[in-house]
Amino acid sequence: MNTAGPPGPTDSDGLDLIPFRGVRYVPERVGSLAAVTSPPYDVVVRPDGLHHLESADPHNIVRLILPQAVSPDTRNALAADTLRRWLSEGILAPDEIPALYVYEQRDGDHLQRGVIGALRLSEPSEGVVLPHEDVMPHVVADRAGLMRATAANLEPLLLTYRSAGNATGTTAVIERTVKRPPLLATTTEDGFAHRLWSVTDPAELAEIRADLAHHQALIADGHHRWATYLRLRSEQPSPTPWDFGLVLLVDTARYPLRVRAIHRLLHRLPVPDALAALKGSFRVREVPGPLSRALDALADAAAHGNAFLLAGTGSFHLADTPSPDLLARTIPADRPEAWRTLDATVLHSTLLEHVWRIPEDAPEHIAYIHDAAATVAKAERDGGTAVLMHPVREEVVRDLARQGVTMPRKSTSFGPKPATGLVLRTLSD
Repeated sequence: MNTAGPPGPTDSDGLDLIPFRGVRYVPERVGSLAAVTSPPYDVVVRPDGLHHLESADPHNIVRLILPQAVSPDTRNALAADTLRRWLSEGILAPDEIPALYVYEQRDGDHLQRGVIGALRLSEPSEGVVLPHEDVMPHVVADRAGLMRATAANLEPLLLTYRSAGNATGTTAVIERTVKRPPLLATTTEDGFAHRLWSVTDPAELAEIRADLAHHQALIADGHHRWATYLRLRSEQPSPTPWDFGLVLLVDTARYPLRVRAIHRLLHRLPVPDALAALKGSFRVREVPGPLSRALDALADAAAHGNAFLLAGTGSFHLADTPSPDLLARTIPADRPEAWRTLDATVLHSTLLEHVWRIPEDAPEHIAYIHDAAATVAKAERDGGTAVLMHPVREEVVRDLARQGVTMPRKSTSFGPKPATGLVLRTLSD
């Protein structure tokens, strides 16, 4: 394979993953690899988690993905200057030759392995990379400004595909590669062990590329960054490095992902007001804590229909059994049944829009937080309402995506997510 530049399209209409010169931290120049990594930008709980990461190491990757300044332009310029400085000072350095990267995450008995590379971009209509959630325009604009300024893909998206489950093609390369010494190994404070290997052998690169060319992928995590990739590609004359975007591809036939919910924090809606507005339209009852016990009650209720757990005053309230008449008036009827019965659909179309009248695209009104405990803590501290969700099954997500039906934004959280900071892709190289 010619790795001097982006190869041409494959003969297939499937995935086209190419090697790139990964930019990585130089271990001798930082306190530890664990101290410079971060969760993806939208998982960092701000300001608490942001301050924690910034204090972990002066070179933590959060200074690139979430730069802190008053205006967006200033933030983006700060990130670009920081990236250039870290490269010039040898804090970060590009690998000598283009590679694909085998990436492993392990947490107790849970093992996930995949391949990081530069994936040729495609529109949803092409059916190669399937989105399953809507995106918020202001988030895409924010990420586009950052990527445009830094000319870099700072963190890989998480995409999944499904093989026949055999140890052939990409899986065969992965299983051979993990027997070799890794480029890096570290354990982050969340308990996950991470290892990374490079794949540079032309025959192995060709084996992976030929295999993936017969697959389509589902965006598990990173819808806003994928939409950002597409926006930035449209701004560039082709061919260009912007025709590709940094991704982690995981075969869920071999390595099933965990699917968790993304919770909502309603900044300006106190819990008593939220509960009062539900009278007559939902069954509402207090359930005992602690949080883990209340989440069990949510799971039991969600097995029988739409259910939500509200918190923010030190107690927990379960809202379930919505009025059929209310759902009929508020849920669009032109979508599949699987979409109309999603908790996220009922939350956005019924609760946010009609019952609570909260604009879902306004950050001053609503925040999306992955951790249930963090959502509850912020609601209790700020006087808002935490709305805790139950996760959607992966099969439902994939079936809707194949029908071309997108779920409400922030409906799911697939994981484990790749750690940010282990390998970056600069587009100016």
